[in-house]
Amino acid sequence: MSTIRKIIKTLFLICAAIGIVSCSYLICEGYDLYKSAIEKEPITVKVEEIRSKENYTRIDDLPQTYLDAIISVEDHRYYYHPGIDILAIGRAAINDIKAGSLVEGGSGITQQLCKNLYFTQEKKFSRKIAEVFLSFQFEKLYTKDEILELYVNSIFFGNNYYCVKEASLGYFGKLPKDMNDYESTLLAGIPNAPSAYALTKNPELAHQRQKRVLEKMVKYKYLTEKEAKAIMHK
Repeated sequence: MSTIRKIIKTLFLICAAIGIVSCSYLICEGYDLYKSAIEKEPITVKVEEIRSKENYTRIDDLPQTYLDAIISVEDHRYYYHPGIDILAIGRAAINDIKAGSLVEGGSGITQQLCKNLYFTQEKKFSRKIAEVFLSFQFEKLYTKDEILELYVNSIFFGNNYYCVKEASLGYFGKLPKDMNDYESTLLAGIPNAPSAYALTKNPELAHQRQKRVLEKMVKYKYLTEKEAKAIMHK
């Protein structure tokens, strides 16, 4: 019996050592990817490129309902974490380990912004780690509102629309500030899977996603159930 215990203990120590080495390697690889990205193009340069675009929309020109919808469905703890949501990442990590691959990202708004500005959509652990380093740096340089503003001006909404102004004009024929609650919550759901939810391709799927957005807004106290139902019936 003691021999079996020794074998189990030895195997456990070996697995732990392999895990530590593997994690260390991934962290180093992710850090190198992060350093390479910002050396090639500093964050401040990237940000000014986005802000200088003709269709850039300031956060003050966005409906509050739209902003609340984005926060609810994409990163409901956004204003309370330092760039990454540990709880969301932990949940995603458990699911990834079970699946043996990156099936769930757990990325919040800041991480998504970093990915959109610097990386491809390729699912790699090293890229996720690079996003974490970048997210911390972004949060040092910019306020939460500034990052949220950059986010909605750099995400894909399907149908070749790459910012909130292009999407609101393209889908609704109006500027973002003129979107009503129905349009705001509908648009907020599209970036999760723009090819699937684009209104010109799959309006029914987009409306199903909108229901999910409204459910989240009720769950996180941005709307009452009565208000959510009223929006859906506009």
